[in-house]
Amino acid sequence: MSDLRENNHSFLQHHFSDAEQQKESAKLGMWVFLVTEILLFGGLFCFYAIYRAWNPDIFHNAHVHLNVILGTVNTVVLITSSVTMALAIRSMQLGNKKRTILNLLLTLSLAGVFLVIKYFEYSHKIHLGQLPGKYYTFTGIEGNNPHVFFSAYFLMTGLHGLHVLGGMGAITWLILKTRANKFSGQYYTPIEMTGLYWHLVDLIWIFLFPLFYLVG
Repeated sequence: MSDLRENNHSFLQHHFSDAEQQKESAKLGMWVFLVTEILLFGGLFCFYAIYRAWNPDIFHNAHVHLNVILGTVNTVVLITSSVTMALAIRSMQLGNKKRTILNLLLTLSLAGVFLVIKYFEYSHKIHLGQLPGKYYTFTGIEGNNPHVFFSAYFLMTGLHGLHVLGGMGAITWLILKTRANKFSGQYYTPIEMTGLYWHLVDLIWIFLFPLFYLVG
């Protein structure tokens, strides 16, 4: 074991027999975690489907008050961030530390852009009184209980936003560790696992965008 660690395997934890076993265990753990995330959002998508079936006119009338342009921009931003995340993984596979950091910084910046745009969207809706439940005061939408649509909107996009924040924290940690030479072409598992998580965050938004912004 000591010889193995001396051969650029200092990252190998004591409870694994070799680097490959450690990598496969990390992948398994991440996929199990991602399955739980899919189950979480899957339940919310069922909630959305049920309430939309009960209130089709309300969902149609309310969705026109969302800014499709901002939603589209955010979709492009997240898709682009998935590309830069994939490029960061590839750069580290090739042992290019500077390019890895650059792509991680780009991914982090794009995530920040996404949240800034959501901040302006949320602020506008709060100003108009388009809030969930009893806090809904907006009078410009025809039909009963338009707050149901905005309850679903804030719940699902808000939870997604928290996942974006979590991803930004993980990416920041990766940048610091990369600068400290903790990763190499032989060991880049944390970057790869964070990439899997980030792709899921992107995928969830690809479903949220048409469900809320393109209901009609």
